[in-house]
Amino acid sequence: MHNPQTTPALPAALSRRHLLVGSASALATVGLSTWSSGAAAQAKPLPAAFSWKDASSVIVHSGTTIETKRSAFGTSVITPTNQLYIRNNLPTPDASIVANRDAWEISIEGVGKPRTVTLRELKTMGLETVAMVLQCSGNGRAFFPSKPSGTPWTVGAAGCVVWSGVPVRAVAEALGGLERGMRFLTGTGGEKLPAGLDPKSIIVERSVPVSAMGDALLAWEMNGEPIPLAHGGPLRLIVPGYTGVNNIKYIKRLAFTLQETDAKIMSHGYRISPPGGKGEPNQPSVQEMTVKSWINFPAPDSAPLQQSRAQIAGVAFGGMHAIKRVEVSIDGGKNWKEARLVGPDLGKYAWRQFVLDARLTTGQHVLVSRATDAWGNVQPEQRMENAAGYNNTSWADHAVTVNVG
Repeated sequence: MHNPQTTPALPAALSRRHLLVGSASALATVGLSTWSSGAAAQAKPLPAAFSWKDASSVIVHSGTTIETKRSAFGTSVITPTNQLYIRNNLPTPDASIVANRDAWEISIEGVGKPRTVTLRELKTMGLETVAMVLQCSGNGRAFFPSKPSGTPWTVGAAGCVVWSGVPVRAVAEALGGLERGMRFLTGTGGEKLPAGLDPKSIIVERSVPVSAMGDALLAWEMNGEPIPLAHGGPLRLIVPGYTGVNNIKYIKRLAFTLQETDAKIMSHGYRISPPGGKGEPNQPSVQEMTVKSWINFPAPDSAPLQQSRAQIAGVAFGGMHAIKRVEVSIDGGKNWKEARLVGPDLGKYAWRQFVLDARLTTGQHVLVSRATDAWGNVQPEQRMENAAGYNNTSWADHAVTVNVG
């Protein structure tokens, strides 16, 4: 695991990014500059707890939110741990919880033989590895002209990560199977809660449909190393295809339940509310991800291209389904050409790299990508407007402008 003491906290090199926001015609009226609170002229230093992150590859928004730079994603599939984004709803627990990882305890409920199990024992129940896109629900929030509250993520609140652990289904089987009628898989985080508050108002506890158990893991390893404390170690619930908030860090309780949890983060938080509205239990919950892509190269903050030939490359993922096709346009979506999928296919939950060999004439070009998943779902042109800026999959919003000299 990365040693937090070996990498000094250095200022992140935060360059001004010129991104196309909305459709091509909206460039003049809606720009990333309107989000000055999230892209300050002065780069913020890495928080001490995350000093092991690669400062040159990330943007520090706050003490608990760090974004991967678009230009730092590189051209390989897996996102390095020291570049992966961070979004924590509560302060990171004390490092003592990873001093003896195997001693970590988790309560398993809603099964025939409910009891507390140690991480050491979980390691005897089964093992699987999955590559998946981990993405914050608000990734792409910066492109909403309504400027919703919350971190103004562009594309960097996401990464493709490899997790290893025991399948949740294997744990349930080892403990007598699910009790009859259970409809949800509910995970509870192990963060220390502030005193004097109703625990349900602040605890990180989320429910997903019990069908998600099919590919869910109780994971202890990430990208080939024990999960860092900052990313939920020693044990994290991994629900492939679901947004980050449903992948519970420091998980201390896994329950199969008849109803969704009534914790505020579930009942009112992470709901798709109409613009100007507030989260309510009857609104859709932010859970499954859908098809999405964006271009990483040429980067939007790169110098003008000196040659007309360019390798236009990026990433695409389907959320719950594999990627079938990616198209690229060099004129803001007027005309499209099919890109080539490159690199290893790590499964339906991972993202795929794509590349288009293009010749660009002198002048400015608006580059966009549009993905289609194996079920025929096509990435939409426009975002779904909502109060909190969730689930932005708009290909127009994620466009980049480049200049050819």
